Amino acid sequence: MAKKEKSSPEVYKSWCKRCGICVAFCPVEALAQDELGAVYVKDPDKCTGCQLCELRCPDFAIQVRTSRRKEEKATRPEAREGNPGEGAANQKAKKEQKT
Repeated sequence: MAKKEKSSPEVYKSWCKRCGICVAFCPVEALAQDELGAVYVKDPDKCTGCQLCELRCPDFAIQVRTSRRKEEKATRPEAREGNPGEGAANQKAKKEQKT
């Protein structure tokens, strides 16, 4: 049986206009609003990673992170040292052009 990926929504409070759309679309009620309307993660363990909140947010103020997304980000070429997309042959050719 496949291992369930851990999902955790993150709310960017400075971007959020407190419309509540993300809360309304969350099928498992992992999100809630406080008395001032600010969105917060009420129960992160309930999050299924469906990303409905992220897709519906008009302000891009919420992001659902999964364990797989974190791994992909760490292994992307631009996350590693050096110039992304340049193989050893291209780097060698550039050095030869300089001399």
